[in-house]
Amino acid sequence: MEDRLNNIALLIDADNINPIGIDPVLTVLAELGQVNIRRAYGNWAKPALSNWSKHTHRFGLQPVQQFDLTRGKNATDMAMTIDAIDLLYAGKVDGFGIMSSDSDFTPLATRLRQDGITVYGFGDGKTPEAFKTACTRFIEVDALIAASKTEDEPASPSSAESTASAASKTPVDQDVIDLLAAAWKASKRDPQGFARLGELGNIANNRSSFDVRNYGFRRLSDLFEASGDNFKVERREDGFYVKRLR
Repeated sequence: MEDRLNNIALLIDADNINPIGIDPVLTVLAELGQVNIRRAYGNWAKPALSNWSKHTHRFGLQPVQQFDLTRGKNATDMAMTIDAIDLLYAGKVDGFGIMSSDSDFTPLATRLRQDGITVYGFGDGKTPEAFKTACTRFIEVDALIAASKTEDEPASPSSAESTASAASKTPVDQDVIDLLAAAWKASKRDPQGFARLGELGNIANNRSSFDVRNYGFRRLSDLFEASGDNFKVERREDGFYVKRLR
């Protein structure tokens, strides 16, 4: 008998998110399980949302209508929150994807995580830090779109080399280096000072909504290698190990 896949719910705030990012978002959520619940919330009477129709059909999204009852106020956030809590208490959802750049969803993400539910947030780079850190992981949609376009392009040997060279020169924020350094310090290390890459990733994820895809990398080892002379990455038979150099 096959193991049951986790049941994942994707709730989309259509009023302030780009539908172009849905495809890569669904790909990321496949890490958690099968996205069986797919709902997009908005006032579909607005001309600004007219381009969503082809996306709802293509990705099997259930459009949920929410009229703007008061000027300047959006009922979408409240509807999404109520539905998420209903799904939580029904006990049939193992993880959530919240696609929005609105900080109003911070309490929702916090509440879901208190029940041990994994919450992936998806939004733009200007999303308030409060919502980003409330999620288990927060991933910028623009970074996912850019990465998916790169993967779709045919790669020649020369272009692959140039891509690798460019990746090695990608600047890494000092805040990220500090986070990784703190994770290394908190991890178990061998006599040579090397720690397992997987353990470092788990510690970093517990401390932050950090995700390597926000920095243009597909793997954590690539990010460490691009951090200059801060870390040394060593590949062994049983996986990758990392040592802090300074």
